[in-house]
Amino acid sequence: MLLRRVARAAAAVPMAGRAAAVSTRSSSRIHGFHKLSHEDRVAAVQAKSGISDTQAKELISMDGIGFDLANRLVENVVTTISIPVGVATNVIVDGVERLVPMATEESSVVAAVCNSALQCRGTGGFFCSTTGPNMIAQVQLVAVDDPANARLKILERRDEIAELCDATDPILTGLGGGFRDLEVRVIDTEGGPMVITHLIIDTRDAMGANAVNSMAESLAPLIASWTGGKTYLRILSNLADRRVVRARAEWSCEAIGGESVRDGIIAAYQFADADPYRATTHNKGIMNGISAVVLATGNDTRAIEAGAHAYASLTGRYRSLTRYEKTSQGNLAGSIELPLAVGIVGGATKAHPTAKTCLDIMQCTDADTLQRVIAATGLAQNFGALKALATVGIQKGHMSLHAGNIAMAAGAVGEEIDKVAREMVSRGVVRQDVALEILTKLRS
Repeated sequence: MLLRRVARAAAAVPMAGRAAAVSTRSSSRIHGFHKLSHEDRVAAVQAKSGISDTQAKELISMDGIGFDLANRLVENVVTTISIPVGVATNVIVDGVERLVPMATEESSVVAAVCNSALQCRGTGGFFCSTTGPNMIAQVQLVAVDDPANARLKILERRDEIAELCDATDPILTGLGGGFRDLEVRVIDTEGGPMVITHLIIDTRDAMGANAVNSMAESLAPLIASWTGGKTYLRILSNLADRRVVRARAEWSCEAIGGESVRDGIIAAYQFADADPYRATTHNKGIMNGISAVVLATGNDTRAIEAGAHAYASLTGRYRSLTRYEKTSQGNLAGSIELPLAVGIVGGATKAHPTAKTCLDIMQCTDADTLQRVIAATGLAQNFGALKALATVGIQKGHMSLHAGNIAMAAGAVGEEIDKVAREMVSRGVVRQDVALEILTKLRS
């Protein structure tokens, strides 16, 4: 039955969509995807991405993970909580079609990415670049009378430090990763000067926390002996500014509704970049997209969010993570730049079956590609939010999609949910008291 659904889903893809496929991948356009049944959605995703029958059946079952795996991931397990995983369509990243799984409980987030990606397909989609998979481990040194001198003593040991770091994780070194550079800073604190050593480590396809933490802990006693000081913290930094990804896209005025829409989006960005109150909400919207993909792939959402918000403050004030401007052709150019320390090996990424399937749906075989897809998703989400804000307002689209949730909260079940939601949307008022009123009349 599943294989027949896959064949039917593949046949349903228009020939024009197939012809538009880049390289050997089929198009990420799936017409009417949101109207398909659950089983047919999974079949369409399987036809596009090539996930196995076993993986497809797991998606359909929605069983989640059992107690044994959950109990190995965290402590004191009593149950699990399910988060919906939607698939964003229409996405092209660096010329490659991608279906993008997104784990989120918030209405309109997945739809916004689909629509934003669709509107820039005509200009090639999203184009990305990265700085490489380098993470920072910090070693804190205190109680030194000559911090400047201590700094130089540590720097003189660079070759010895490199050898120690690589010996700490020979598997990583064998994969082409390992020590890359050494930095030592003297910082002023309430407790006096501290000497902070940064180990710059290439962690390849891993997020790298365990590797860099082990290296920092191995090095700390040597730093203390070389300088006569005392070491305390030995841990990675989640401000991964050596692991930055950039994404850009262009939207033509014809695709987005005209010059006034373009100019409104630019003005909305300028507001966010100048005002931290607006920038906080602006960047939260970006993270709606980014965190959804991070969570779907079993990566650390808290680390990504902390790093992104810190990066937004590096100039001394909190600013927008995205930028919008008008091109010489009159198009809208959008871009995003932020640190994204994600991996495809280790931790929940490999242990959680749904996370593994989500990576397969995206056809991400390395961390660099995953970074690019996540950044493109964040830019798409931000464009969608700004376009709504600059035109009809955020509530119209968001609350239309959220109306079903409000209906369920009021007690609607089955077919009642859509009936109550449609009535609220037609009235232009989406509230629980209104939903309850409509539901009461419906049942009377």
